[in-house]
Amino acid sequence: MKVHHLNCGTMHPWATPGGLVCHVLLLETDSGLALIDSGLGLHDIADPRKRFGPTRFYVRPTFDPAEAAITQIRNLGFDPHDVRDIVLTHFDADHAGGLSDFPWARVHLTATEFAATRHPATLVERERYLPATRSHGPQLVEHSPTATESWRDFPGARELTDIAPGIVLIPLPGHTRGHAAIAVDAGTHWILHAGDAFYHHTQLDGAAPTPKPLLAMERAVAADWRKVRANHQRLSQLWHAADPDLLLINAHDPHLLARALEVSSRAR
Repeated sequence: MKVHHLNCGTMHPWATPGGLVCHVLLLETDSGLALIDSGLGLHDIADPRKRFGPTRFYVRPTFDPAEAAITQIRNLGFDPHDVRDIVLTHFDADHAGGLSDFPWARVHLTATEFAATRHPATLVERERYLPATRSHGPQLVEHSPTATESWRDFPGARELTDIAPGIVLIPLPGHTRGHAAIAVDAGTHWILHAGDAFYHHTQLDGAAPTPKPLLAMERAVAADWRKVRANHQRLSQLWHAADPDLLLINAHDPHLLARALEVSSRAR
């Protein structure tokens, strides 16, 4: 399937050169359009206090309506109503904020993440799962991991064939209770969108120190820090294996977004 790489939200944490992005995938499937994450939406721009919460003072989003997924989809010549499905890595505001711009779409997530949004158990969960993000009543579709299926040795994988073949939901808890990675078959290669399983490419490649504000934020909001560290190790192994038919990306690293856009342009 054809994949478009979009930045649906620029953020500027302190002491983080290059800032952060909200890397969203727009998929052209045989049955319509699908999104992997939704970034920041038009409603976030209208009411950042209720929609984003106090975290906005730390990550300092731009809140640019031109970056909203629905705006970019229109600019690409598509009808936003053709977005029939949105697959979330997790329900943080910078990933789920755009949901309300597509109230007709089905929203897919792990059953564990669904439960966490309904019954937040800690202060961090109560602050991250803001009611305003789902006040439009999204149609949430829960997916439980399969005991027997895996994707490249990641257990519990579930192919979302009700959307399209080649979209795989992979439980990767740690950042949140029900966090997931999403694998997408782009035809010439696979894309693994790791969401917030890591924040910065230096956590995988070791090329330079990771900005300290990102490390502090990652530790502060982690549902399970031990699992976060295990995810870093597993994804670092995948990165260093340098499989030519796999593109590893995450939600917020502008370097990885630029790399993905370059790979995408070469594949066309």
